[in-house]
Amino acid sequence: MDFESFWMKQDKTKAFTILELVFVIVVAGILTIVFVPRFDRNNLQEAANQVISHIRYTQHLAMIDDVCNNKNTTWFKSRWQIKFLKNSGSNNQWSYTVFSDWTGTHTGNPDKKEIAKNPIDSNRYLTGGTSGTYLIQFTDKEATRELNIGNEYGIKEVKFGGGCRSNVRYISFDYLGRPFNSFPKNLPYEIPSSGYHKLITSTCTIELCIDNSCIDKIIIAIEPETGYAHII
Repeated sequence: MDFESFWMKQDKTKAFTILELVFVIVVAGILTIVFVPRFDRNNLQEAANQVISHIRYTQHLAMIDDVCNNKNTTWFKSRWQIKFLKNSGSNNQWSYTVFSDWTGTHTGNPDKKEIAKNPIDSNRYLTGGTSGTYLIQFTDKEATRELNIGNEYGIKEVKFGGGCRSNVRYISFDYLGRPFNSFPKNLPYEIPSSGYHKLITSTCTIELCIDNSCIDKIIIAIEPETGYAHII
């Protein structure tokens, strides 16, 4: 093989290698466009992060707001709480609300003035809205749509467990930041009793599920005494 033939062969080899590289880059770009949108959002993780932040905000409100009122024997039912409820009506989706049930007879269903304002947007309230229960509906401009976790993140089920009652889907906090699940019957600091939990004494769990059977889920834990909320 003469010198000229040798270099021509080398040039073809280099050209082929560059073409291969360009081909790989193009294919990688196509795959990125096709597959990345499927993985760029983890709905469960986003929903859990948001719920945790609002649990902590609820605790913060409780610690800075002294709701004690010696003239009202049921003052402790005014503690700040975060409550999950499945909407009735056409929406039929899970949402939650942060509120202090301080007016009237403490019905557990807040009036608009009892709901916390959104700290990011003071024109909105910290509720996803529920039809037929709260005054603020999901379609209202005053609601915070992200709190409708059924619509925003596709959450199909919310389950309480561990140190919390499974049929009572809310957490309240006292001025020390301690978490409660269910209000005491008579006294503000009753310990848990059979069938009627009050002050949380073991880790409470909240399951957020993408499917109704809760196979695909993420679990939030709320620790007793400190009220520390985290993903497990």
